[in-house]
Amino acid sequence: MPAITDVPGVMVGHAHDAGALTGVTVVLTLAGAVGGVDVRGGAPGTRETDLLAPENSVQEVHAVALCGGSAMGLAAASGVVQWLRERGVGFDVGITRVPIVPAAVIFDLRIGSPERFPDAAMGYAACNAASTHTAEGCVGAGIGATVGKALGPEAAMKCGVGTWSETLADGTVVGALAVVNAFGDVWREHGGLIAGARGPDGRMLDAGQILRDGQFQAALGGRREEHGNTTIAVVATDARLTKAEATKLAQMAHDGLARTIRPVHTPFDGDTVFALATGRRPAPHMVVLGSIAADTLARAVERAALTATAMGGLPAARDLGSGEA
Repeated sequence: MPAITDVPGVMVGHAHDAGALTGVTVVLTLAGAVGGVDVRGGAPGTRETDLLAPENSVQEVHAVALCGGSAMGLAAASGVVQWLRERGVGFDVGITRVPIVPAAVIFDLRIGSPERFPDAAMGYAACNAASTHTAEGCVGAGIGATVGKALGPEAAMKCGVGTWSETLADGTVVGALAVVNAFGDVWREHGGLIAGARGPDGRMLDAGQILRDGQFQAALGGRREEHGNTTIAVVATDARLTKAEATKLAQMAHDGLARTIRPVHTPFDGDTVFALATGRRPAPHMVVLGSIAADTLARAVERAALTATAMGGLPAARDLGSGEA
């Protein structure tokens, strides 16, 4: 199955707490990769995203940590840093090497246990598990992921981690991995609804219609916020990019979320896309690379819903007959 690890120099590892339904997914680039990021959701939880700005000095990152546990889960990135330091991987500051590990989190506290979070030990374990095989579904940071919350978390569906890759005509590889925990529904880019909000009879409903006819406002009641969301993703390529180009790659890749998650980038989501370029081959034009990155991320989002399994009292797409990959 195509995966982000088809990009040379990229490995992925998962670790999770099956009782608490929270976990960590780590994307490792041990030889370093030029990084970029684009944050579009209204409620992000991130670490070390500022250093990815093109004008800032650090040129390479060595891992990206995608974590459950909301803000508390960012602690898992410290375990990734420790694992990399033990192997001599990091930014050379003369007296030592400092691993650069940007991270982002999803809010998964309403499923499983709200009192147990990914920590440094879990981040370290995810690195130990890293390989070029990428498991999908309810693993790593995806074990607590849910989608379709327009009628509240109890009417949501299970989602998870998905991945995909494409190889261009010139041999350039573009891959994506997504942890899909959206407020909105997941749709096939060229088809119907895969996973989303469910009505009282258990059948899936269209969030767009829910928003139009007032059901969302009624479900929200007196609350001003609806926590429990966010899609975080990594797109990677073996092309040689500058930081500015990596940032543009992350920006263009967000279109893949917009094609498959409806609504997306809401005030309740912290949607964040990282871009990694391992620099092993000349880059095609950014129009080509960014367009294919969006296509690849869209497919990864679909896979996150299609490969999920029922957990925490919530059904998955395959349980409702919409999960045929």
